[in-house]
Amino acid sequence: MTLKPLDDRIVVEPSEAEEKTAGGILLPDTAKQKPQQGKVLSVGPGKLGDDGNRLALAVKVGDTVLFGKYAGSDVEVNGRDLKIIREGEILAKLAK
Repeated sequence: MTLKPLDDRIVVEPSEAEEKTAGGILLPDTAKQKPQQGKVLSVGPGKLGDDGNRLALAVKVGDTVLFGKYAGSDVEVNGRDLKIIREGEILAKLAK
């Protein structure tokens, strides 16, 4: 099954949660924080403007983005945990 977002929504695959602290301590599953960055897998066509034209999105497939801790909706597709986020919930795009 494929996932095609609508309007200004973006499908993101969150990065894996850190398993160790900076000091090398292993974290149990209950202590891991939700990841706040991920890779863009799919983007919608853009939001419909007042003039009836679609507004282009600032991100594209393959970009790595930062988003808020509680942003978007969590979904599971084909055994993969994904997030569907509106463009406005993306905080930044990471430069390579």
